[in-house]
Parts: sequence; C-alpha cells; structure tokens
Amino acid sequence: MESQPEWRRKDWVKVRGVPIICAFTPNWERIDNFQARDDDIVIATYPKSGTTWMSEIVDVILNDGDTEKSRRDAIFNKVPMLEFCVPGEVPPGSQLLDSLSSPRVVKTHLPVSLFPNSFWEKNCKIIYIARNPKDVAVSFYHFDKMNQLHPEPGIWEEYVEKFIQGNMGFGPWGAHVKEFWALRPEKNLLYMFYEDMLENPKQEIRKVMTFLGKDLSDDVLEKICLHTSFKAMKENPTTNYTALSSSIMDQSVSPFMRKGICGDWKNHFTVSQSERFDEYYQKEMSGTDLSFRFLV
Repeated sequence: MESQPEWRRKDWVKVRGVPIICAFTPNWERIDNFQARDDDIVIATYPKSGTTWMSEIVDVILNDGDTEKSRRDAIFNKVPMLEFCVPGEVPPGSQLLDSLSSPRVVKTHLPVSLFPNSFWEKNCKIIYIARNPKDVAVSFYHFDKMNQLHPEPGIWEEYVEKFIQGNMGFGPWGAHVKEFWALRPEKNLLYMFYEDMLENPKQEIRKVMTFLGKDLSDDVLEKICLHTSFKAMKENPTTNYTALSSSIMDQSVSPFMRKGICGDWKNHFTVSQSERFDEYYQKEMSGTDLSFRFLV
C-alpha cells in the first residue's frame, strides 16, 4: 500500500496561538520576514469569504478589463497565497511572490497578528472581504471535506461547535473580521462584504476600481462583471482550481466553487443549531458597529 504524504489530513498546528494548516507551518520565518513592496495589493480574508472572486476581479482590473490576459495562468499563480506550501509538491507562495514583477497581488488568510510587518511599513493597499459566519461555516465544512491539507472535518453537528469555539484554520472568525474592521481608520484598507458583492456587483467592483486608482468605462465594468460571475468562474479552468492536483483538493468530494450564494446555511443548520449560532454571533458582534446580513 502506498504511504500517504506526511502533510495529508494533519491537525492544525498553532503559530503564536493561531491554528494554521500543518503543511504551511515549516520555516515560518519566510512569512515573518517577507518583504513587501510599495505597490503590493493584498487581498485578505477569513477562509471561504470570496478570496478567489476578489483575486480575479483585481487581476482583470489591473489589466484594464482585458479578460483574455486574465486567462494567462491559474489564479493561484497570478495571485499567490503568501502562506501556501505543500512540501515536496508545491513551492511556497512567498517564493513565488518573490519572483513576480510589480505590482504584485498577494492573497492571504492570515489574521492581523500574523501579518508580516513589511505590509504595514510599506502602507500596502489591502482589500478585506468579510462574509456572514453561517455561510462561512457551511462553505468551510465542504472545503475541509475535499481539501487534503486540512484535518478531517467530522460530522456537521460537531463542526458547528468547532467553529463557535474558534478551532478552525486561521483561528476564530470573529477576531479575524473585527481586527481588520478596526484598522480601517489608520490603514490603506478597503473593507468589503460578500453579500454586497452578490447583491450589486457593479457597484462593489467600481469601489475596487476607485481604490486601485483605475477609471474604467461602464462597458469595461460590464465585461468585468460577466467575467467574474460565479457561473463564469466555475466554468473557467484558470479560476476553478481544477489545475491543482486532486491529491491536494479532491473536487470529486466537493467542487472548489460550490454555490457562491448567500443563505445556503438554511440548508444545513437545524433550528437549535441556528439559535446556538445566533447567540455566538451576538456575543462576537457586541461592542462593535460591524454587522452582517444572512440573507440577500
């Protein structure tokens, strides 16, 4: 019987108290010492909150709406994930980023506490996308089932409790979204909501254009909206992660791009689970003016 890779289905490993995917954790100095550039654009999210969607939006905006140019390579090569690494299979994202010409677009799920200091020192542009936690939990559950880098998720009933306890990759959802929210007044940061992007993509993409200093025509905006619709991205081999080995993401279990909607949580949460989760949400959001929509 062929032995399993050493990184497969390992439990989270804590880095300064934050649970991180085991395969990503060796040589963490590469993250702490990562050298940002003045014109870096960072796309930061808690997992399953629209990262790939925003990555493609930013890429096509930077290419002035040239959607053919945006098909030049897989999204994970165009917008490398800083912390990503699969020892022996995929080189570190930090290494790939070092090889790219400017302006670079950097993807990360790291919480504020693990952000490389150089991003702050260079005052890099940061786009943060947040999503309501019920849909995040559902999406993360299906993602954990297919992603061989993550520990086995177990049954849904137990998974909801893990989410509430913050025993998830990249740590608790509440702390993640609140800490970036608090940085808005002092950092070069655009805070976006997944639900707003679903409801009015043109309006939200226009915000991203403005933040990036681009003034593109309405026709180009329409083209970008069509190119980055969920249907188009799910069918696009450069954005749907089918180019990544099934030994890492087994899309026969669950597709990387699954539904892309708001409100799928209603198909998974029981009444009692929803009530328990609502208590958790109210506690997390107390003392902040941050709030989320659970239906659009």
